[in-house]
Amino acid sequence: MDFAFINTIFLIGFIGSYISGMLGIGGSIIKYPMLLYIPPLFGLAAFSAHEVSGISAIQVFFATIGGVWAYRKGGYLNKTLIIYMGPSILIGSFVGGYGSKLMSEGGVNLIYGILALIAAVMMFIPNKKIDNIPLEQVTFNKWLATSFALIVGVGAGIVGAAGAFLLVPIMLVVLKIPTRMTIASSLAITLISSIGATIGKITTGQIDYYPAFIMIVASLIASPLGAMAGKKMNTKILQVILAVLIAATALKIWMDIL
Repeated sequence: MDFAFINTIFLIGFIGSYISGMLGIGGSIIKYPMLLYIPPLFGLAAFSAHEVSGISAIQVFFATIGGVWAYRKGGYLNKTLIIYMGPSILIGSFVGGYGSKLMSEGGVNLIYGILALIAAVMMFIPNKKIDNIPLEQVTFNKWLATSFALIVGVGAGIVGAAGAFLLVPIMLVVLKIPTRMTIASSLAITLISSIGATIGKITTGQIDYYPAFIMIVASLIASPLGAMAGKKMNTKILQVILAVLIAATALKIWMDIL
């Protein structure tokens, strides 16, 4: 492994994890296509879809730890939301992560494309001033939250993601959770989800540990920095950035599939 490889993987991990902490996502929505497409552009060895999903799964776990730590104060972590959605998405992500071994490369990419497309559409649905709701008065449909978390977990586990790129639109549009609370709580739920996806990938031998270690180091540095930046940004700007990122990723994946 040469310096160019280490530098490229580190930068992918750093950029993805910074955005992860800032927007409340695990970062796989960004790092999955970056790992898939960027190394070959520099003449480096290309990863397979299974290798990318495995590296993403274990890296997301460490990226979300940094993000949750940065949001631990200020009342942004909705404990009830985390308790209801966390275990449900953990079960789903383990099932998806373990079962992905049985899928083809094209199948993994197809699932990723479908999830990204759904998330992109949801992010452009306008919400009605949910950020004006005081944090202590936030309520949500608990059974709806649990059901969505299970479904997201299965799909996200397949592609090695923790599902935050789908959780965030669901929490904003369906459950009506304020943006900053959504960002903080989704990081905590994503942390729980990544445990199931990571165990599933490890037990089926889908992780390349050397690039995964490089990504982990980048995550632990960049994710807290991104979270601190996100606290200071206008919530509408945060939503627009996330929507554009998800839409661009969905477009790229579908162009390759079709």
